[in-house]
Amino acid sequence: MHIAKVDLNLFVVFDAIYTEGSLTRASLKMNLTQPAISHALARLRTLLNDALFERQGHVMVPTPLARSIIEPVRQALRGFEVTLNGAERFDPATSERTFTLAMRDVVEPTILPPLMARIAQAAPSVGVNALRVARGDLEGELAAGSIDAAIDLLLPLSKDIRQMRLPSDQTVVLVRAGHPQVQHALDLEMYLRQEHIQVSSRRSGPSLEDVELSRRGLQRRIRMRCQHYYTACTVVSQTDLLLTMPERYGQVLNQQFGHQLLALPLELAHIDNQLYWHANVDSDPANRWLREQIAEVLNTLP
Repeated sequence: MHIAKVDLNLFVVFDAIYTEGSLTRASLKMNLTQPAISHALARLRTLLNDALFERQGHVMVPTPLARSIIEPVRQALRGFEVTLNGAERFDPATSERTFTLAMRDVVEPTILPPLMARIAQAAPSVGVNALRVARGDLEGELAAGSIDAAIDLLLPLSKDIRQMRLPSDQTVVLVRAGHPQVQHALDLEMYLRQEHIQVSSRRSGPSLEDVELSRRGLQRRIRMRCQHYYTACTVVSQTDLLLTMPERYGQVLNQQFGHQLLALPLELAHIDNQLYWHANVDSDPANRWLREQIAEVLNTLP
């Protein structure tokens, strides 16, 4: 099949249907009528001699062929987009682009407010979408261009993924004001005598501080395990439990709670986040500008 005989717009529609799982949502995303989306899908089905999607209830489920070609299609579309963008100068003052960033929820509240404040001044029409991507999918999403950049811990990714080390964060302990035993300072003996909250999205497993304590032959008592630091901060305000967490996020949350933020009496490696992007956007003016804004914001954080 010669590419001259193929309407590449059909693959843009294919990507939209695959992403949205619905002809209706795909039509809204692309600002096309639903009959136009259906017609494009019918043409692509004929071209590839495959149904590509099968309706199950209200969801369009991809066929094995559709699943096998989605990543190459996305990479090809992203390559065209990068080529076209690279041919033009990116002007943040007039751009109406929306960037998509992947980041963990613990990073989002510390980075997004100052990042959006900075972008709003330099690029009043530029938008940002922040979402969470499973670490196993991160490289594929970057390659496909469904996300422009990602912020996460140091991960074992291929050479196609570029990365930049971001400023480190430290670990602190949050204790409610008026705690009967902990006031203004905390040593390791007192830390181990207290009961603790552990925050994790996993069902089980140690935190960094538990790994270090175990290495020393020590153990703290976990009284409660939950998924979100906001929940844990609320519990701290109503109990004598202690919460160990990243300092910057602790400062953000503590604006509401007014807890004591005390130094962790334990030597831990600093929490190093990395900024990731794909090699195919390394020279893209828009992506490079976005990376510069993120780096500048993090360099100015306390």
